[in-house]
Amino acid sequence: QFLFGLYIMSQYLRIKNNPHAFVQPRTFIIGGKAAPGYYTAKLIIKFLNNVSEIINQDKVVREKIRLVFLENYRVSLAERIMPAAELSEQISTAGMEASGTGNMKFMLNGALTIGTYDGANIEMSEQLEGKNIFIFGLRANEVADIRGKGYDPRSAIKSSAMLREIFRMLENDFFSPGQPGLFDPLLDTIYRGDFFMVCADFESYLETQDVISQA
Repeated sequence: QFLFGLYIMSQYLRIKNNPHAFVQPRTFIIGGKAAPGYYTAKLIIKFLNNVSEIINQDKVVREKIRLVFLENYRVSLAERIMPAAELSEQISTAGMEASGTGNMKFMLNGALTIGTYDGANIEMSEQLEGKNIFIFGLRANEVADIRGKGYDPRSAIKSSAMLREIFRMLENDFFSPGQPGLFDPLLDTIYRGDFFMVCADFESYLETQDVISQA
């Protein structure tokens, strides 16, 4: 979900930097974060809601993108969301948190899928012969290989102009005005190793999202 949040920030920046550039209008819907006793999860929820507030307060941006965090995600909400969704985000790090049945429920209700090559995404991709599913990012063996050689998230950030700008905003408390340092623990999690390789997958994710927007 933090990777998804970074993508939403990238779209915010694209609109602000060039209001006349093409941005496919989207409503980003996020839910299902199990937060009790899980500090990082709570902080990500706070981060996403702060991003949403800034988007919704900006007249130019809110006409093209919106972000909604659904409270208490449950079956009754899923019954409404899954038939309505146009794009299913199945973006866990390959080899670490395989997608289960949710991605298939979205697919069977007509949604396109963007995902890593992991879990049920693999079988879906094979059955669909690559159609209506958009695979991005590192494969599980590549994740293990990079981790074995020594992964440097700061290098991945440095090589991406968009990530550099996003992390500069986070460091400068752009999304936490009046609460300096609020999201420093999230930054520390990335800088001290980026265990889920969010930065390593970001550029591939961004490029694949652009392909989907054009489609």
